[in-house]
Amino acid sequence: METVRNERKKAGRPVKAIKKEVRACVRFSRHEYFIVREKASQAGLNASEYIRQITVTARILPRISREEAGYIRQLIGMSTNINQVAKICHREGLFEALVYFEKYRSRIDHLLKMLKQ
Repeated sequence: METVRNERKKAGRPVKAIKKEVRACVRFSRHEYFIVREKASQAGLNASEYIRQITVTARILPRISREEAGYIRQLIGMSTNINQVAKICHREGLFEALVYFEKYRSRIDHLLKMLKQ
């Protein structure tokens, strides 16, 4: 004779597939906390889920390095030189101005490529 086992359901909340085991505490001023809560409600999330998603998916841009700051200074210097190209255009003609402009354009392109890296 076969015995039939009746498996009973477990009581309580079902086990989650991914457990959140680590707790990290963050302190906010009242003003900051109300901003976080407002942004979370606009996103349709509670504050803890909003903070969790922001910390995982947000991308923080690093400060510019000294090398990048040097490139930016060179670009600023070239902007004044491009104004000089307009004066050359009036004084020496369009062809001379185009030659200067092409030289500055290639240098600007090079500096912009260096900044994107």
